[in-house]
Amino acid sequence: MPMDKKKVKLRLENISQSYVVNNEVRDAVSNVSIDVYDNEFLVILGPGHCGKSVLLNIIGGLEKPVEGNKYIDGVKFTGSDKRIGMVFQRLALMPWKTVMGNVEFGPRLAGVDKATRRKIAQKYIDLVGLKGFEKAYPHQLSGGMKQRVGIARAYANSPEILLMDEPFGQLDAQTRIVMEEEIQRIWQQEKRTIIFVTNNIEEAVYLGDRIILLSKCPARVKQIYEINLPRPRNTMDPEFLRIRREVSENTDLAL
Repeated sequence: MPMDKKKVKLRLENISQSYVVNNEVRDAVSNVSIDVYDNEFLVILGPGHCGKSVLLNIIGGLEKPVEGNKYIDGVKFTGSDKRIGMVFQRLALMPWKTVMGNVEFGPRLAGVDKATRRKIAQKYIDLVGLKGFEKAYPHQLSGGMKQRVGIARAYANSPEILLMDEPFGQLDAQTRIVMEEEIQRIWQQEKRTIIFVTNNIEEAVYLGDRIILLSKCPARVKQIYEINLPRPRNTMDPEFLRIRREVSENTDLAL
């Protein structure tokens, strides 16, 4: 289905953000407007330090923009919203809690009874491939396994929109490839809206239904690419390589 025929799940309207640094106002995000569709895997791509994470923090309610509005299902909202979940590069798992304890923490805070929250947590522990590790602690897990815990923890809160801020950036190359495949599998099974931030062009083309290419700081929407390649994608396919080259040539150099 063409993207313009799909339901708009999230709308950003003229979002801008700036900070005062050494008594000087510096813009980080400038007049960004984006529609994100229901069940879409949207990738926000841009050079390092261009404002990608700032934009994601605004969506998640961790920062308040100096200008602009946010809408979910056509209804304006400000600050955070329980329908939005986040997975960070630095997961901040609770080291004193097991995998089960970390994943069930959100439903526990929400007042879900023990039996129900355990059932919810187990579902997502199984989904991310960690069955059998329920009693393990974070220090006993590899980097990829910790990311799986973070993804399961986010899904256990039943978000309608999942924000992922360079979640695989600190993983080794082989683990990163595995996790890229895994997040697609989980997304295809669960069908939530994902907004995925990266500065890796190949990862963007591999994962995204669309790519929002941002300019160097201050971040502006430079180009939108609709990726109509079948999944799973072959990174050696000539069309994949053509798109990657086109995006690469249009990407600003990092500051």
